[in-house]
Amino acid sequence: MIYTLHIWRQENAEAAGYFEQHQLDVSEDTSFLEMLDALNEQLIERDKDAIAFDFDCREGICGSCNLVINGTPHGKHTGTTTCQQYMRDYADEQELWIEPWRATAFPIIKDLIVDRSSFDKIIQAGGYIEIRTGSASEANTIPIDKEVSDAAFDSATCIGCAACVAACPNASATLFVAAKVTHLSLLPQGDMDKKRAEKLLTAMEEEGFGGCSNYRECERVCPKGISVSTITTMNNLLYQS
Repeated sequence: MIYTLHIWRQENAEAAGYFEQHQLDVSEDTSFLEMLDALNEQLIERDKDAIAFDFDCREGICGSCNLVINGTPHGKHTGTTTCQQYMRDYADEQELWIEPWRATAFPIIKDLIVDRSSFDKIIQAGGYIEIRTGSASEANTIPIDKEVSDAAFDSATCIGCAACVAACPNASATLFVAAKVTHLSLLPQGDMDKKRAEKLLTAMEEEGFGGCSNYRECERVCPKGISVSTITTMNNLLYQS
């Protein structure tokens, strides 16, 4: 299958970026990142600069494969990261526009790689259990209702990929923050911190993210299916603190 690729190239955050066009013939069974690997091999053979893109696990766990494909973060399939998509998924879209996350809080490092350290700063503001909880205890020592543990686990599946930010017209990180707040606050140890929602939201604003306007695009593109109901939970915690 022959694809026409329009790939964003940018030397650094200050440089002007542009789309660079390539033609590539790849098997339909090639994964999306393997396709970029194949393209880079061709560029290197021609003594050209390889395309910089981020990846790690390639198993849909780490969240580092942050690409916007034809206008959609991670690509066309819901509940799926970029690394888990294959070229056969784009058999009917053989012209592909590939670009990085777009947000002021995510400055471009190079080409398709953005700096997402602002998420780390949000977590440092209170995304942890700050009191001494002692060493690990027997798992069943503290009884937790199944509904509560299930809800906490659903929120904990957030991989911090920031697709929610890339999809939001306001470049808001509210879904990410809400997932962390909900995950920790539902559990007995985390429930003791009544200021977590306030601390994380303040850090989000300080890092330059926008506010939530209920577009719900974040929920649509989240590869782990984090629900906007976590935002409701966070808001309840925020105003009860």
